[in-house]
Amino acid sequence: MTEVEALLRELAPQVLGILVRRHEQFAACEDAVQEALLDAAVQWPREGVPDNPRAWLVTVASRRLIDLVRSEHARRRREESAGVGEPADAHTVAGPGEEPAGDRDDTLTLLFLCCHPALSPPSQLALTLRAVGGLTTAQVAGAFLVPEATMAQRISRAKQRIKAAGARFEPPPEGERAERLRVVLHVLYLIFNEGYTATAGPELHRDELTGEAIRLARAVHRLLPDDGEVAGLLALMLLTEARRPARTGPDGRLVPLAEQDRGLWDRRLVAEGVELVSKALSTAPLGPYQVQAAIAAVHDEAPSAAETDWPQILALYRVLSGLDDNPVVELNHAVAEAMVHGPKAGLDRLDRLAAGGRLKGHHRPAAVRAHLLELAGDPAGAAGAYREAARLTASAPERDYLEERAARLR
Repeated sequence: MTEVEALLRELAPQVLGILVRRHEQFAACEDAVQEALLDAAVQWPREGVPDNPRAWLVTVASRRLIDLVRSEHARRRREESAGVGEPADAHTVAGPGEEPAGDRDDTLTLLFLCCHPALSPPSQLALTLRAVGGLTTAQVAGAFLVPEATMAQRISRAKQRIKAAGARFEPPPEGERAERLRVVLHVLYLIFNEGYTATAGPELHRDELTGEAIRLARAVHRLLPDDGEVAGLLALMLLTEARRPARTGPDGRLVPLAEQDRGLWDRRLVAEGVELVSKALSTAPLGPYQVQAAIAAVHDEAPSAAETDWPQILALYRVLSGLDDNPVVELNHAVAEAMVHGPKAGLDRLDRLAAGGRLKGHHRPAAVRAHLLELAGDPAGAAGAYREAARLTASAPERDYLEERAARLR
């Protein structure tokens, strides 16, 4: 990704937030912002990045929005404006010591708007990933394991529902904040996961997505410093991101956790994550993100893979299973069970998960089964499961790794 592309990804939700705050027409504003981003992607590499790139985007997007509204009015043969016009402060230069017009970062308010209660939870997640996270429709579809056409329709309907609900660009009422925050945190979690292990394509990581997820999680943490789950999610991201430098070899090959060079881990991020989760666990009600962060901290603080405190991790997974009915949690629980009580115990738990069919068609159950069969001394069964997992994944680095594991066992 070029510097211009990275800058545009960072600025896109901020510019959209500014326009929606001013004009409160989500769908039209997003269309206008997309056109402004396209103009910037063409002009900036050739002419240079403006001194104030966000103001440039706001100005261009505002003009595009006016054009869109005028075009719509002409089509409908209306004479009056729909209330969208360029604000008086759009081109105002701030005086010394003053905040520039439009300088406020509305990203968090935009997050809450995308999590409006008029939308179903899947639509909330999809719209936020698209509008704030910067994922393409195809990437959002991959996160939900649905066809791209289905996701495109879902996002379009979500925009229509926000308009029909008369949603305003403002923080949610106190009675709705907890539920809206829960969805916001889950969205950030999905954005981070898509960046840390891309669902498809030639690259294992998408650094711009993990960076954006962490940036937004920090912003939410600044807003709600005493919320344990906000701190837990940020800690989980940091503790996971700390391992990223060791997850691939020089040739881009995936390196599993047990084989990573821990000297490459970012100890600054580890220390920050441990401090965050330790404080949250001691001062806030327990939640699933805090427990996941605690598990990540046990991994990160182990001097080597052999010295990992698996009994403590298993105990934490048992707590987590009671807090979060999540098949991915149960998948990881099976690994912890195997590391403490042997591969058969892990395989038994995996069989129970498979019987529920909640991860049918996903590559991860087959990959975990292959690992546990390998530990159990069944190389033929493990090779077959590795090949099945390789067939199911759309990620080239994961597929290469799984096929390599299968080949070793022939």
